[in-house]
Amino acid sequence: MTLQRRLLVYLMLCAPLVWVVAFAISFDRARDEVDELFDTELIRLVRQVHALLPPDGDASRVSFGELPKMPKTGDASSGAAEMNDFAIAVWDRTGRRVLDHDGNGLEHKPGRNGFVNETHGGEVWRVYYLSSASGAWHVAAGQLDHERDELVYDVTLSQLFPWIVMLPVLIGAMAWAVRRALAPMQHLAYQIGHRGADDLTPIATERQPGELLPLLDAMNGLFKRVADVLARERRFTGDAAHELRTPLAALRAQWDVVRRAAPGPSRAHAEERLASGLDRMDRLVAQLLMLARVESVRPGSAAPAKDEINWRSIVEEVVADCLPLAERRHIEIVCEWPPDDRRALPMLGSRPLLAVMLRNLLDNAVRYATGHTTVSIRFTETGLTVDNDAAAIPPEHFARLGERFHRVEGQAESGSGLGISIASRIAALHGLVVAVGPQPGGRGFCARVQFAP
Repeated sequence: MTLQRRLLVYLMLCAPLVWVVAFAISFDRARDEVDELFDTELIRLVRQVHALLPPDGDASRVSFGELPKMPKTGDASSGAAEMNDFAIAVWDRTGRRVLDHDGNGLEHKPGRNGFVNETHGGEVWRVYYLSSASGAWHVAAGQLDHERDELVYDVTLSQLFPWIVMLPVLIGAMAWAVRRALAPMQHLAYQIGHRGADDLTPIATERQPGELLPLLDAMNGLFKRVADVLARERRFTGDAAHELRTPLAALRAQWDVVRRAAPGPSRAHAEERLASGLDRMDRLVAQLLMLARVESVRPGSAAPAKDEINWRSIVEEVVADCLPLAERRHIEIVCEWPPDDRRALPMLGSRPLLAVMLRNLLDNAVRYATGHTTVSIRFTETGLTVDNDAAAIPPEHFARLGERFHRVEGQAESGSGLGISIASRIAALHGLVVAVGPQPGGRGFCARVQFAP
């Protein structure tokens, strides 16, 4: 069921229900007002009759025979009055009925004062009794109860009729208002439904209802994230295709050399070069997969992990991974920790990703260090550094070390040119920055990791 139809159903159910409740409240209030009016009139009438009676209770001095004859209902002199709906009765102190002017036979109830509902002739009467101060007279005035109901019905039905007539108009007006109110949503659905698959431009929020702004902001944020992902995917695909083309061509050429080489030193050399090419291809593919993994992690999704980082266990793992390469190149790896048992770079984050970050920095330092030297990992309370001893790198190359697939020319060791890019991306996910540069003496390489300012 659409939202528009659901709103219409709710309004069509609720409007008559509220209308019936309002009618019931109006009927109850009207009945209270009518009772108040007629009860007041009965009290005044009984007191006026008492004022006309002799205070000594001498019934002989009272003559109701002089009263004009009551007109009958329907006579021209009675107007629209219902003469049988009202009654007055007077009794003396002995209980003798002195007056029963309307002939309705109200029952004498000695000592009764106030209002009482009684049944006479099968009909309910509202009767007010009042005794004189001396007890000489007892007067009662009554009215048929249905007369009051009839008045209340007439008043409320006179108000009800216009509402019944206008109810279809009200429902039609609500249907029109609902359609008009939901028109921006229909327009928005049309816009989105007719968009192209690659159209990720933000939706304009000007002149949109305030209720839709949170939804539009969320959709525009989603479009931006999807556009960023697509851009990264396209860049990664282009970079991977470009970087894999050359190693694959080289492997094919080396394989051809191996196939044609005669057994002996030349074939052994060709096989060694093929194995080296396969190692480079293996490292390149592994780095590309790692880059794709860290690129798919949204900023802030890794750092909020509630893992408290234990750098000692990470260093043990990373050094063990890089130890074969270090032994082959005769590199000694040392690690320095903060003095006095102070914690090394305390932080929360993703342990696997931070291990990858440190492994890339250490592998890069060991791979390109001068043989028979030392690579150092130094921790402080606010950061860590990884440095080596190697030939000086031209300054223009340091500015490009973070670029993907950029490698310093003249390096004997194979590499993918992705290690620092991957480390920088993981650092950014944890609110860290990676800065690279030469050692203080101008030689070698030093990578500094610290919290972003």
